[in-house]
Amino acid sequence: MIEREIFGEEAMELFGEQLATSLKSGGVVYLDGNLGMGKTTLVRGLLRGLGNKGPVKSPTYTIVEPYELDGVEAFHFDLYRINDAEELEYMGIRDYFRDGTLCLVEWAEMGKGVLPEPDLIVHLDLVRSGRSVSIEPKTLYGESAVQEILQQLAN
Repeated sequence: MIEREIFGEEAMELFGEQLATSLKSGGVVYLDGNLGMGKTTLVRGLLRGLGNKGPVKSPTYTIVEPYELDGVEAFHFDLYRINDAEELEYMGIRDYFRDGTLCLVEWAEMGKGVLPEPDLIVHLDLVRSGRSVSIEPKTLYGESAVQEILQQLAN
């Protein structure tokens, strides 16, 4: 488990960039936190760390935003507006979750029973005038990613 306190939008984006090195071969990451906690800001930094030069917008209304990056295909999901997990089946959600893709999922609880288990869960919460961020591995791949992240943060 990794725990950090992050203060400011720039710092959240930088933290996302640091996470990117451990996710270059894909994976499933759930982003957990209330509205306004910085989930999309973290994703923006992560995607920039993987080579994205363009804008990163919240997929609140589109449900998914695709990104073709250096060596990895990434999908940013926001399931906040999903009423029933079955809706995800109609959009072919399972087609996105394949080997070598990076799937970043906000509001994953809305897809319970349909989404695959995550490799990592990133929890974001309020702390003083910033955010508390914790990264919890859920698979062997997630544990490996956490070890890489810790090495990256130590440098």
